[in-house]
Parts: sequence; structure tokens; C-alpha cells
Amino acid sequence: MEKIILVTGATSGFGKAIATRFAKEGYTVCITGRREDRLAEIKGELEQTYGVKVIALVFDIRERSQVEASINDLKTQVPHIDILVNNAGLASGLSTIDEGDIDDWETMIDTNVKGLLYVTRQIAPMMRSRAAGHIINIGSTAGKTVYKNGNVYCATKFAVDALTQSMRIDLLPYGIKVTAINPGMAETEFSTVRFHGDEERAKGIYAGVKALQAEDIADIAWYCASLPPHVCINDLTVTCLTQANSFYAIKEAERVKP
Repeated sequence: MEKIILVTGATSGFGKAIATRFAKEGYTVCITGRREDRLAEIKGELEQTYGVKVIALVFDIRERSQVEASINDLKTQVPHIDILVNNAGLASGLSTIDEGDIDDWETMIDTNVKGLLYVTRQIAPMMRSRAAGHIINIGSTAGKTVYKNGNVYCATKFAVDALTQSMRIDLLPYGIKVTAINPGMAETEFSTVRFHGDEERAKGIYAGVKALQAEDIADIAWYCASLPPHVCINDLTVTCLTQANSFYAIKEAERVKP
């Protein structure tokens, strides 16, 4: 039977890497994002390289009407969704609560929480009707421990953690797996987006650190999805070697060498 995965926010970073990993394994891949040109490029690459079917859905996950229209269209193209990866998410700004930009707050809440809910609400009934499926939510270490100036971003990722736990309970009778993957420091477009395109400031975050790569998270997503049917990883937190959590991290040069 055809295996089908839907990955949100697949134009870069974790999303693109996860779509690529599952395409390599022969999955039909449905990718979403706002950047139509980037989606078309990725679609062409995956189809040519792996010979799989790729469906590109262009919409803003923050817009409920766009999500509903796009997923309804997708339902006419595929018979089911085996795996949903709620990856679309971002950090915007890094300020104290009293100086925070409300537009940044709304962008994070609308993307990280409401967008995840909009997509899940469309896909979960498809899985329930088959009594099968797997939802993988990409969280963050920021959803485990709050850090200075992280306030609203951390709040949205704590919400992802709570929603993942709730989904697991609600969908338990239907044999639907729900997994949270919570990455720490990862070298993607994350910091560039957080700092509104300031690439120099973003580079400074990773200076002297061998951070996680998008492919690392893609491999973990594949591992979680390829376990036996009776095994479900509920919650997984992953960092690079030199990061213990949101507070404690060192540079590679600080490591004790034998």
C-alpha cells in the first residue's frame, strides 16, 4: 500500500530534510509552505532523485481558510495520510516581555500553535477513520525550559508539548501514534528568521559550536516512524553534544580533551 506523509513548513530546515528522508524511503510526500518557488524546486528535486510522487501545497499555515481549502484539495489527491509532521514554526524576536513586539508575538502564536491545530484538525479525522496513523510534532527544548527573553516563543513550544500529550490521550483508542521531537540548538534558518534576516547576528549563535543539523532531526523522525506498530516514542529531546539544555552549553573549544 502507498505510504503517504504530510510535512508542514517544508521549504527549508527540518521540514525539507524530513521530506527528503521519507522520499528516500519511497513515501509519497506532501509538502507545504508559503514560498511557491521553493516548494516547486524541492518537488522537482525529490521526484527526480527518488522517483516518488510529491504534492506541493502553497498556503500560509496561519490562515485557517487557506489551510482548510488546501487540505480539502489534498483529500481529492490522496486516499489517506499515514504520517503528519507538524514542523512549521518559528521564533520572531528576542526581547523582554515589557519590550516585546506584539506583531512578533502574534506571528509565533498563529504559526506555532494555531497553525499546528488547524492542520491537525483536518488530518486527525482521516487517521481516525482508518484507526491508524502517526502525528509527529516538532517542539523544542524551549518547550521544556524557559530562557531569558524567550517568553512568548517558549510559551508556544510549551503549548506544543501540552498539545502533544493531549493528542496522545485523545487518539489512544484509534491506534494513532503521537510523538514530540524537541531539538535544541540547530543550524538552520531559525536564527536568521528570529533576527529578522540579520545573518551576521544569526551566525554568531553557532560560532564555535557543532550544532544539530536538519538531517539529524530527519533521521530521528524516520526512526520514530519506522518502529514496530506496538512501539510509540511519546517524547524525545535531542541536543548537540555540547548543549545540555537551554541554559547550559559550551563551545567546542571548551571541551576537555583526552
